[in-house]
Amino acid sequence: MNVKRGIAELQQKYPGKKIICLPEDSPSEIICEIDPPLDHPEYSVAISVIDETAPHYHQKTTENYEIISGALTLVVDKQKYKMKAGDALTIKPNQIHSAVGNQTWIKCTARPAWTPQDHLLVR
Repeated sequence: MNVKRGIAELQQKYPGKKIICLPEDSPSEIICEIDPPLDHPEYSVAISVIDETAPHYHQKTTENYEIISGALTLVVDKQKYKMKAGDALTIKPNQIHSAVGNQTWIKCTARPAWTPQDHLLVR
């Protein structure tokens, strides 16, 4: 993943918005909080640039992934979904999910708002 390029593109498109790199030491996902949870606890919206996300789940949050550009293989509860620009999929609480792309841009809407405490990694 070209992290510097991804961050620069997000900063240009969404100036002043918080950007998070996951994992911090060797990012494979860059998240830009365009409508952050601090503004309203009932929902949040982020743009993510994904090469790979670790398997995880949320106890409270429902997420809707919308592919903006590129292709993404999304695995939800061991079921594989091959997604492309324009596709969308809803992930419900407690569904284990992960994703593999190639600098794939997605819009993720979370209800209630995403929090780090509700982002639980599966080991």
